[in-house]
Amino acid sequence: MLKNLIKKIAVLLPLAALFIISSPAEAQVRQPVQWSVTSTKVKKNLYEIKATGEIKRRGWHIYDLQEYEMGPNSTIFTVSGEGIEPVGEPQITSEVKRSFDEIFEMEIGTCDGPVTITQQVNVIKDGTSDVAVHIEWQACNDSNCLPVDEFDETVQVVGKGTASSGSISAASGASGSAGSLWALILEAILWGFAMLLTPCVFPMVPMTVSFFMKGSSTKAEGRFKASMYGLFIVLLYTVPISLIILLTRIIGGDAVTADIFNWLATHWLPNLIFFTVFMIFAASFFGAFEITLPSSLVNKSDAKSSKSGLAGIFFMALTLVLVSFSCTGPIVGSVLIKSTQGEFWSPMVTMLAFSVAFALPFTVLALFPSLLKNLPKSGGWLNSVKVVLGFIEIALGFKFLSTADQTYHWGLLDREIYLAIWIVTFSLLGMYLLGKLQFKNDDKVEKLSVGRLALAIGVFTFVVYMIPGMWGAPLKGISGYLPPITTQDFVLGQTSYQPTTYVIDHGTSSTDDDPVPTGRKYSDFLKMPYDIPAFFDYNEAREYALSVGKPLFIDFTGHGCVNCREMEARVWSDPRVLKMLMEDYVVCSLYADDKKEVDEADWVTLDNGKVLKSLGKINSNFAMTRFNVNAQPYYAILDPETEEHKVPSRGYNLDVEAYVNFLTEGLK
Repeated sequence: MLKNLIKKIAVLLPLAALFIISSPAEAQVRQPVQWSVTSTKVKKNLYEIKATGEIKRRGWHIYDLQEYEMGPNSTIFTVSGEGIEPVGEPQITSEVKRSFDEIFEMEIGTCDGPVTITQQVNVIKDGTSDVAVHIEWQACNDSNCLPVDEFDETVQVVGKGTASSGSISAASGASGSAGSLWALILEAILWGFAMLLTPCVFPMVPMTVSFFMKGSSTKAEGRFKASMYGLFIVLLYTVPISLIILLTRIIGGDAVTADIFNWLATHWLPNLIFFTVFMIFAASFFGAFEITLPSSLVNKSDAKSSKSGLAGIFFMALTLVLVSFSCTGPIVGSVLIKSTQGEFWSPMVTMLAFSVAFALPFTVLALFPSLLKNLPKSGGWLNSVKVVLGFIEIALGFKFLSTADQTYHWGLLDREIYLAIWIVTFSLLGMYLLGKLQFKNDDKVEKLSVGRLALAIGVFTFVVYMIPGMWGAPLKGISGYLPPITTQDFVLGQTSYQPTTYVIDHGTSSTDDDPVPTGRKYSDFLKMPYDIPAFFDYNEAREYALSVGKPLFIDFTGHGCVNCREMEARVWSDPRVLKMLMEDYVVCSLYADDKKEVDEADWVTLDNGKVLKSLGKINSNFAMTRFNVNAQPYYAILDPETEEHKVPSRGYNLDVEAYVNFLTEGLK
């Protein structure tokens, strides 16, 4: 009985993880407004510059162009350029809703649909001139506001006798988020196609397509049924995760969704569950045992698939999803982990991309059945694909254990230990590809194919790339997956910058041998990369910034924040950025996911009576109430006296030059 119970737990645990796995590395709120700009010739030398802002998420709005003293952040629209002069003032030509706002006690105009702003310019020189368009806006909903964001684009106008091209346009998403979403979609599509090469799925492709073609009275009927089969596969993968996210959004809004994501991302329980799931799947892929869903569940679905009509097709699709779960389950989890970062739409879009790629071959082969004869035959190569996935599962699984380790300060997986595990894992994968390792269900590799050799070269190249990391190399390409470099015992060639000595009146002071501030709260368990001297308490940092007359640099971060680690490795490592952070600013780093319980004197009691005791919850509440943001990373530069923003804040953006300008402007 106990043995059966253990078997059921081993089977149901991965299934549970599949449907709840939406563990973001950080709660990053995506900018809902995307802008595009066009220039259109009105008459000789007179052009109209038009900016169109699409509000992609329901419930959000921006403010009109009117200036509000002691009110909200109005939208700012400017055009500039050599050889042009603005004609009149910019105008919003789309709908503006005006109403009395009880909070600001004034009438305010808002735009909650597509926003159109126009500005006419006169071209005062011959030839082509560049017009620089700058837009600043703040997006808000009923519960919170995002930081003020910016959009810059350049369009062209043509003066006097030069031939005009009519309309010239440019478009872009905000803050680079569109580019990262497309990268996630592409990765999901590649994983979807890769799943077809697994032993659970590949043999079913010709069998399923043949069934539809033979079980239909006409070819058209067979193709329709196969198309519906593919559609049902897509729905079975996409709908469950969509319902989970939608329900949390409807019940509690963005804040509740972010809280759930934060719990899944940082709490030890889900992270250990996910780690265990990935290790179990890896062992199964290596041939230790076979993971299958309960036969009764599969049999019931298979029995209902014999029904005629769409119901039978649906249950046939469900049978495929259930049977292939032992191969697709962990990859589905990996796709969701990568995409779910506190963002509402990304998990649904990426899962849709994955499932479409997974289901597409079934439909295509049904439409063109002659392609079936070109498919390779099943064989030992399918098991090799499964073993390779097993090695990848081991590498991905340790990310969960690392996140829990950092959040709770267990000290189990320092950076060099984590790297050593990855180096050994991928070295073994390379040896397997060369035929030097063999598992239970493998065919013996008599001759090495070109494909296996190429993969082995790629894997060993990756191993060589990781080795310098054992001595502190930043490894920017995978920095988001690694523990912070502050956990590494030995770093070769420490930074040459020596920060200004801080002295804090807590009974201790820093010395020449110890340039890092002493006596700071939480500095006994929180560290900064590159030995940047920093505070971990806002009030303490502000007090010190006032005493030394420096601006205050606020860094909202998290132990489980992949994008934070990437920013530190790729942007903060730039000598110009590092120098300014060390010498020109008082840095305050606030962890929004740390589980350390602080002293009772520092507890925060909310209006509803709830008491916040952990450092992460206190900092997260501070970010929401003071900055109206639940995103990490989030960077703000404040005047320590007035606590006002000196420049617009920034989020995740790997543009080093833009970050240097951000810090430089903050010093003016």
